[in-house]
Amino acid sequence: MNLFDLNGKVAVITGSSRGIGRAIAERMAEHGAKVVVSSRKKEACDEVVNAINSRFGPDRAIAIAANISSKEHLQSLVDQTLAHWGQIDILVCNAASNPYYGPQAGIADEQFRKILDNNIVSNHWLISMAAPQMTSRHAGSIIIVSSIGGLRGSSVIGAYCISKAADMQLARNLAVEYGPHNVRVNCIAPGLIKTDFAKALWEDEVMLAKRTETTPLRRIGEPDEIAGAAVFLASSAGSFMTGQSLVIDGGVTI
Repeated sequence: MNLFDLNGKVAVITGSSRGIGRAIAERMAEHGAKVVVSSRKKEACDEVVNAINSRFGPDRAIAIAANISSKEHLQSLVDQTLAHWGQIDILVCNAASNPYYGPQAGIADEQFRKILDNNIVSNHWLISMAAPQMTSRHAGSIIIVSSIGGLRGSSVIGAYCISKAADMQLARNLAVEYGPHNVRVNCIAPGLIKTDFAKALWEDEVMLAKRTETTPLRRIGEPDEIAGAAVFLASSAGSFMTGQSLVIDGGVTI
């Protein structure tokens, strides 16, 4: 048996029209999963779906637009997936927000709340919606894309780091709750990855040079270098792993 085989599995991936989320969707499809590509803009999702279906065959991917800040949108995402494919085996909570760069003292209340709501509360909502049909079937893998920011302090993205540390604890709590039902919950904690989301960090030449110098691999990561971890956590290869945060950062945190 191929430990990384995802044939017969249905994966829902938020924030998957670009960056890390898109890489995860493409690699899960490559390993046999049927994938739901989701982000705020339907057109962007359709582009990824067309690319996946043209490569792996028709009806391997569908697009369902959803804004993670809306509980109704998230419920619709789950309902539409179940109506189309009948189950959700893999849930990847990848979408996140970070509208503020700067010291914690300067963040506006609405910015802080948006970060906490979109990066923690929305994950709680979506997992609560998708998990019941996993527990009833006694099978499922839930993956939250956190960050090494959840392990370190920051003078620039402090609120984001707080939210990502909370995601790690959310995974631990839910791993305890869902474990008896054979549903696993884990985090992936990437370092600096070359995505549009992190552009404010890697486009800053001074910051990039400093990060590269202090990274043992002497470079930042690419989205596809995170996707393999998601396939591992979703597949039989990761069947005894739950409640953990898998750090992929080129060695920065060592």
